[in-house]
Amino acid sequence: MSTASLRRDHDLIEKVIKAMESTIQLLNDGKQIPASILLPVIDFSKNFTDVCHHSKEENSLFPALEQAGLPHDMGPIAMMLLDHKRSREIGKEMEDSANDYISSGKSAKLISDMQQYTEHITEHLWKENNKLFMMAEARLQYVSKKVDKELNDIEELKLQETGKTREHYEKLVETLTQDVSKSRN
Repeated sequence: MSTASLRRDHDLIEKVIKAMESTIQLLNDGKQIPASILLPVIDFSKNFTDVCHHSKEENSLFPALEQAGLPHDMGPIAMMLLDHKRSREIGKEMEDSANDYISSGKSAKLISDMQQYTEHITEHLWKENNKLFMMAEARLQYVSKKVDKELNDIEELKLQETGKTREHYEKLVETLTQDVSKSRN
């Protein structure tokens, strides 16, 4: 169905959110988090979640839903676009506070920004998984192959623009999960 690619993205994003939650706990416990953990989180949040995943929704799923009768400027599409904008804002704050933490060791702002990001993204994914995608699957049955192709083409293009591949981000998530687990011990 036309949301399978997006749901696969959500699975990766949720793994990074779990790693971020563990990182927040480690920071709260006074542990130092190396740049080798923080920078991949920022890269993933900025380039995979925003540039790749949100572009797939904004350039394929949302237009297909509009063609199926959902308005762009109100309702679910408008709400998701606001959420994407807010994700970018929080992500930028998180990137700035991560860089500040790496140079200064001050963690309070980073903890706050990461907490805000994890809460926002968790809520956003829930809305998409449990509301938007169900609507999409019902309304887009007749164009699901077209939407699937568009989603895959957009993913390929956006990842090419970043110079990375889906496999790169899948490996990044695995490494990040392992690195955060090691930091807990």
